[in-house]
Amino acid sequence: MSKINIQVIQPSKIKISGEYDHIIIPGVDGDFGVSSEHTPFITKIRPGILHLYKGTQITDFAIHDGFVTVENNSIKIVCETIESSTEIKTKRAESSKERAEKRLKNPTEGIDFRRAEASLKRALVRLSLTKK
Repeated sequence: MSKINIQVIQPSKIKISGEYDHIIIPGVDGDFGVSSEHTPFITKIRPGILHLYKGTQITDFAIHDGFVTVENNSIKIVCETIESSTEIKTKRAESSKERAEKRLKNPTEGIDFRRAEASLKRALVRLSLTKK
């Protein structure tokens, strides 16, 4: 089976670079899989879990906001943040979740609803990865 190359780029560094059998990416319209010889495209990603398959091994990362290009057996993801489960501070994610939920339940003047909603989504993704 041929492989597909992936690079995940954050503003400060290349976080992931390697070859995998299959990749599942959280797109804005739902999760989608990419294998070798995939049709080229560009799309936005949403906060979710990035799954990298190599043989029987699956490696998961929490990924937040960005875009992906697929072309010539190569995937490039440019994102704000990508984290492995060991990089996530569970207590901090739980606090962030609670704070965002409180802001969304009891909106007051000056609260940015979209920002609170985005914070809640990021916290939920982080917590789902740490509970795997």
